[in-house]
Amino acid sequence: KKFHGRGRATYANVEAAATPDAHTAILRRSRPAPYIVNALAAMESQVVPKHVYEGKDPQTNPANNAPVGTGPFKFVKWERGSHIELERNADYWDKGKPYLDRVVFRIIPDSAARSAALESNEAQIVGMNQVPLNEVRRISRLPQFGVETRGYQYLGIVAAFEFNLERAQFKDRRVRQAFAHAIDRDFITRTIWLGYGKPANSYFHPEVGKFHADGGPQYAFDPKRAEQLLDEAGFKRGADGTRMKITHDFMPFGEPFVRTAEYIKQALGRIGVAVDIRSQDFGAYVRRVYTDRDFDTTNYYANTGPDPTIAVQRFYWSKSLQKGVAFSNGAAYNNPEMDKLLEAAQTETDAARRIKLFADVQRIAATDLPMIPLTAVNMTTVFRKEVQGHTTTAEGFHANFAEVWLDR
Repeated sequence: KKFHGRGRATYANVEAAATPDAHTAILRRSRPAPYIVNALAAMESQVVPKHVYEGKDPQTNPANNAPVGTGPFKFVKWERGSHIELERNADYWDKGKPYLDRVVFRIIPDSAARSAALESNEAQIVGMNQVPLNEVRRISRLPQFGVETRGYQYLGIVAAFEFNLERAQFKDRRVRQAFAHAIDRDFITRTIWLGYGKPANSYFHPEVGKFHADGGPQYAFDPKRAEQLLDEAGFKRGADGTRMKITHDFMPFGEPFVRTAEYIKQALGRIGVAVDIRSQDFGAYVRRVYTDRDFDTTNYYANTGPDPTIAVQRFYWSKSLQKGVAFSNGAAYNNPEMDKLLEAAQTETDAARRIKLFADVQRIAATDLPMIPLTAVNMTTVFRKEVQGHTTTAEGFHANFAEVWLDR
């Protein structure tokens, strides 16, 4: 509830927990929480040992770098910059599993090298679009490989452009709307994500199904309208043609984020906004955006599933603005009407009413634009066909590998 960007909303109404026996856990809530069962997947709410964490700072606990869990594999070692090694847990509760004796997660920063490792059989499976998308198409035509796009429903990943609303130039909503008209989401989806996704009009991924809505203002690609809005907001072109200068930080998660930043620089440059792109490693990026608040704009992607309270609320809820908590309300967005809707949806047990509340959330978000949704991304897992059992749930590649086996 304190350190996790999503947990702050998910467990907001949980007052106590009890374990009356070895197979029962009771969460006592002050108010209803109809979504909470969807947060109990291991990738969302990890089980950690009380005796290791109680009374210690969870952010600096040494166990973070040598985890102790309840899963099918045990942590062996982490060679920084090289690999993480796990071995079979003989005491795993599901007898007979896992089938593998060992799992090694290799750390390969270079995208071309990841493709090469897969083709040379140094790696057998790569998830989360970490094989470059242009390579996915080529590799998928080779008989020894398969490509899976299922297994990401739990995540519902959406790429977005976010403003720092603490910056004076972004306080006028017309400026944010101008940026939305200047950015061609179809181009980003088609050219940068190579069609693996859909242009996004909402920060609710279409795979969240009944909760997704396209209500509220829509921002067609229209640079002339963008210029008009900037003029109305008082940002006229100067003698050099520039209206404002901003610094843009992209999330360092691979080529699509770099290319998106480069495209945004060009697109905004056409309407008189000079953009300086800044690059850093992931730790420095998270610290800059969520702790130091030293940024103007950023592009990244984040999970929006499996339920809006669990995943989307953190971006629009004023109470999620907590320094040091990554992937929360990085925009510093604060709208009491939005807070009221989100908090009502937290406890609403009538399904139809909850859908209506989230439709209103999307309408206000589209009007205020603390962030611009860009692409609802379809993620890929590329694997050698001898790897079996890796995508069996909505968690897909992020599940625990207990059922993975090699057909050799």
